[in-house]
Amino acid sequence: MVGRLRSVVIDTPDPRGLAAFYGQLLGLPLIEDNSDGDDWVVLGGPPGHLPRLAFQKALDLRPPAWPDPERPQQFHIDVTVDDIEVAEKQALELGARRLPGDGEGFRVYADPSGHPFCLCWD
Repeated sequence: MVGRLRSVVIDTPDPRGLAAFYGQLLGLPLIEDNSDGDDWVVLGGPPGHLPRLAFQKALDLRPPAWPDPERPQQFHIDVTVDDIEVAEKQALELGARRLPGDGEGFRVYADPSGHPFCLCWD
């Protein structure tokens, strides 16, 4: 092993806003001590404690266009849920939008900055 995962970092024009979205979606607290104003915002715990998401300012973000390979997803997060209907309603209320494509055990959404993520169930 070379190292341990520190953070999954997501580019966004609005780090604090997107952190608020994922904080509510995943129940992760804002870690103000590890954040830097509105340019770098961290959710989760201190380095080495997972899960940990960080959001960095990218003013010229060109969001993915699911499922267009010319603008690939770059990364995505899978979120396990108990009840997909309840979870979908909550995610949409937080600002997510449904994207085309789903499969057995998952549905695809975009966060408020356009990054794809999946709600998954067993």
